[in-house]
Amino acid sequence: MARPLAFVLDVRESPEDQGLDPSPYDESEVHDSFHQLIQEQSQWVVAAGAEEGLELQEMGPGTVPPEVSGGSPLGGPELGAATLRILACMPSRTIGRSRGAIISQYYNRTARLRRRSGRPLLRDAARSARRDLELDAAAAQEEEKRGLLVKELQALPGAQRDHTLRGMPLSLAEKRCLREESRSPRATRRDQQGRGGVSRGSRLRYGCVLALHNLGLRLLSSLHALTPWRYALKRIGGQFGSSVLSYFVFLKALLAFNALLLLPLLAFAVAVQAAFPPPPRRPPPAFTGLELLTGGGSFSHTVMYYGYYSNATLNQPCEPAQDGGQCAPGAGGLPYSMPLAYLFTLGVAFFITCITLVYSMSRSFGESYRVGSTLGAHAVAVFCSWDYKVTQKWASRLQHDNIRTQLKELLAEWQVRRDPRSVCAALRRAALLGLGWLLCLGTVLGCAVAVYAFSESMIQSPGVAARAEGSLEARLEEARLLALPLVVGLLHLGSAYLYRGLAALEQHESPVLEAYVAVCRNLLLKMVTLGVLCYHWLGRRLGTLRGQCWENFVGQELYRFVVMDFLFVLLDTLLGELVWRLVAEKKLKKRRKPEFDIAGNVLELIYGQTLTWLGVLFSPLLPAVQTVKLLLLFYVKKASLMANCQAPRRPWLASHMSTVFVTLLCFPSFLGAAVFLCFVIWQVKPSDTCGPFRGLDTMYEAGKAWVRQLEKGGHGVSWLPWVHRYLVEKPVLAFLLSALLLAVIYLNTQVVKGQRQVICLLKEQISNEGEDKIFLINKLHSVYERKERSR
Repeated sequence: MARPLAFVLDVRESPEDQGLDPSPYDESEVHDSFHQLIQEQSQWVVAAGAEEGLELQEMGPGTVPPEVSGGSPLGGPELGAATLRILACMPSRTIGRSRGAIISQYYNRTARLRRRSGRPLLRDAARSARRDLELDAAAAQEEEKRGLLVKELQALPGAQRDHTLRGMPLSLAEKRCLREESRSPRATRRDQQGRGGVSRGSRLRYGCVLALHNLGLRLLSSLHALTPWRYALKRIGGQFGSSVLSYFVFLKALLAFNALLLLPLLAFAVAVQAAFPPPPRRPPPAFTGLELLTGGGSFSHTVMYYGYYSNATLNQPCEPAQDGGQCAPGAGGLPYSMPLAYLFTLGVAFFITCITLVYSMSRSFGESYRVGSTLGAHAVAVFCSWDYKVTQKWASRLQHDNIRTQLKELLAEWQVRRDPRSVCAALRRAALLGLGWLLCLGTVLGCAVAVYAFSESMIQSPGVAARAEGSLEARLEEARLLALPLVVGLLHLGSAYLYRGLAALEQHESPVLEAYVAVCRNLLLKMVTLGVLCYHWLGRRLGTLRGQCWENFVGQELYRFVVMDFLFVLLDTLLGELVWRLVAEKKLKKRRKPEFDIAGNVLELIYGQTLTWLGVLFSPLLPAVQTVKLLLLFYVKKASLMANCQAPRRPWLASHMSTVFVTLLCFPSFLGAAVFLCFVIWQVKPSDTCGPFRGLDTMYEAGKAWVRQLEKGGHGVSWLPWVHRYLVEKPVLAFLLSALLLAVIYLNTQVVKGQRQVICLLKEQISNEGEDKIFLINKLHSVYERKERSR
């Protein structure tokens, strides 16, 4: 069945068979050209069959030549002109053939015929001479067609000629020869003159350009090598797999988000206020070192917190009003108002972060959930993963580990148990899962109640501001404020170990499912805890701190939570990895090391980033603290991973984990923080004694006051009040933007759905064409067999 098809393919190789992409260029002319080619080949086959018949008559009825006894030289029956004509009319032989590909096929056949001319023919010298004449005529015809190809190439521009030659299925030597022949005589003489007599200035200029080009390439390669933690990430991915690598990649992305949030605040709020410091009301207390944990003390009188920022116009300084009202700017121009700078800078920074998050999520989604199948991933990993530019021994060893781990992860998907369970086993497993989730929900509820009760007990005690600042009682009171972050950290740590035990009891078949379940449980606990804390800060603490700078207190609380979260991550690393490894090696005499908890560590990162977004309004330098924390976490976790952890016993491909992490960072974390800050800006009354919004009903009133000043200032900026009145204050724009966003999401979803349907249809069409070919070949075989029997 396959031999006649192989014979046809040997007679006429198509660009599809040589790995070229089809092109629907000049369809009718392409069909006629290829059909004519098939007719010429069929005539050659018919003439060869007639000569075979004459030879058989001369040899006699008792002798059979080898070609006839075996059919064709390739072992199959000879196909006639009708068969070749039918095959030429098949869709796979007529669609997508470009003119350049057909002409290059003519050129390939010329080379094949020349190679075949040296083969030993039959014993008849007369037939051999006829064949030689036919080959000479065919060679002359091919030379003529090659000349036509050269003329066509000469008529094309230089860039298009190179592009056409690059797409032809020819060897490099043949393409180079065609390029030389297709060049115009004027260009050839110009090149010869350029090679013969080049001036020193031209050589110097050429040398300078080449040196600058090489310098640019080296600078680009050096910049690529200076990518943060490039070698460390490769080493982690090669030794522990993509699942553990996803944690460190996510940590690196969080560093970028904090940098985007911190840079505008530093440029337009922190640096400007530091350049124009407000007059101190009282001398600041001395630095004692306790501020690094509590965030209070001398830090309260710096640009670290909201209360330090003034409500004055910094380029037109004036004394604040005695009643705490807003400073009135002088006449002339648009002054640099610190309230507006503080509010707008924070809004722009959050908007940039939102756009970056959405872009990162969409890009990660496109990379993880690509349209199409991944059945060829194993072949690509085996045959196309090695980088032949690697020359150093350590780099080749690292790449070897990467490929080995990648193959383990790809093969692990096939090794997941898919054995059907009995009814009793399924019920037992469902009961175990239900019990685990009930215990998880009970833990979440208990932690929320415990945090609420402890925060209420903290409210009953007197505040820090009621004592003399800098005294021993005030320091003890600040240290006592660490109790709430300590209790929350202990509850999170204990719940994380409980969830690990539940995962060990449940014994999920897939490690991916186990990671997702752990992420959901930890996320639920941390989000509920943060909700209770937000109610504690804005609902309960706000009422007890009337007349004081409550924004500073909330900023210090969030600073303490960030620092305490870092300390508990270090404690978890010490107890959960180092101590467990030492106990397993020294006491239990086992070489088994603990595995890296991906879900718990990732949720710790999301929790810390959420705290940073919640506190950036009250502490503009909190992203800087988070950046330092993430840098220390990377090196601590990397060292602990290399020394105390082992690769996952069940390797799994974390192709979607990065998308899940960014999605969780965007929707529960960033969206919740944005809602919290919007509520504070639009609804909560600021303090009357500190901050850039003192004396206003809400922080949003600063924008309205600025708009009123613009209306009184003149007609040069009269469009800004109109924009504020009709686009900012009216909710119509928000509804329109939301509708536009939903429409874009819907259209993208439909496009992806349509692409999937088109891919399924194309696969089905390819399968049907293959079945059509098999059917036609079988029919042709049956016809030829009947003819042979009738003879």
